[in-house]
Amino acid sequence: MLKGKYYDKDKRVYIVDTTLRDGEQTARVVFANKEKVQIARMLDRLGVDQIEVGTPVMGGDEKEAIKAIVNLGLGASIMGWNRAVIKDIQASIDCGVDAMAISIASSDIHIRNKLKSTREEVLYKMAVATEFAKKNGLYVSVNAEDASRTDLDFLVEFIRTAKEAGADRFRYCDTIGLMDPVSVFNVIENILDRVKIDIEMHTHNDFGMATANAVAGVAAGATYVGVTVNGLGERAGNAALEEVVMALKHVLGRKIYQHPAMLRQLCLYVARASGRELHPWKPVVGSNMFAHEAGIHADGAIKDPRSYEAFDPSEVGLKREIVIGKHSGTTAVMNRLKDNGIDIDGQVAAELLPVVRATAVALKRALTDMELVGIYEEYLADRGLLASRA
Repeated sequence: MLKGKYYDKDKRVYIVDTTLRDGEQTARVVFANKEKVQIARMLDRLGVDQIEVGTPVMGGDEKEAIKAIVNLGLGASIMGWNRAVIKDIQASIDCGVDAMAISIASSDIHIRNKLKSTREEVLYKMAVATEFAKKNGLYVSVNAEDASRTDLDFLVEFIRTAKEAGADRFRYCDTIGLMDPVSVFNVIENILDRVKIDIEMHTHNDFGMATANAVAGVAAGATYVGVTVNGLGERAGNAALEEVVMALKHVLGRKIYQHPAMLRQLCLYVARASGRELHPWKPVVGSNMFAHEAGIHADGAIKDPRSYEAFDPSEVGLKREIVIGKHSGTTAVMNRLKDNGIDIDGQVAAELLPVVRATAVALKRALTDMELVGIYEEYLADRGLLASRA
């Protein structure tokens, strides 16, 4: 991947997980407070740098869960999400968080139609809120909602104003997922040309490019990435934690500070808590990631897994699987039978293969080990060899 002039491979990329805030904003998803606490624990053990735990000003169960997480004494920074409103920030302070996100719309379409306000008023409110948070000793991320549709000159003014007010970083929000990796790379580099500040990527997945856009932002010089487990989030979701972490390691070649062997377990837990199935074809952690059926692929994976696998399955808590089905070849049949204590040669495998494929078509699925063994035993019986095998 192209690296920008502000890209520093030796500089840490910080992972900011917002599963408990933006992830729970997924339509029809709600976490029980005990689930929130458990997810926070798991995120901390995984090694995320900051957990955005929710919106304290909501009060009630939300505030109760946030306080419970703060009281866990985790190693991760705990961030509350706020509008650029003093009462929001005071609610975050009351919860005991050590960091806060201050969010306000920056695009003209949001300023005019949603806020019914002006650019000048947006800058004023954001600055006042930031100064108040900093006076209370908190780390501050200033978030430009709909940054990707914001006039670039105004966005730069927004960032400069935030920095002057004391903001520690700027969150670039592709709120409706309109960006592409090339555009993201160019705009992040342009911003860094004009303002020196830590940038966090917060990308949505409306066109399926959230992870790619987040990684492109890092390639341009961003040093924070906002993510959610399984890509939960508004509409089509956000950049997925598991995808970003592994892309940083294997696509950008960056050192990561997380423990990816925990990813599968975490993703399964969040899938269950959110009522959203973890699909077999889910990148990085889906059960099909290391399942090989097609003859050429299975043969290559058996001889050298690197032929068809981007990384070892154990890295994310998965195992390699050679699937026996319609598309299998002789090598896979020989290998799977060997796993069941049966050694056959290539000629026998070639004779078994038509029956294996026909059975898979008839059943409309892959075969179990016992079904494959049964086909072999029928083959022996047809030749009067079953007794001698015994």
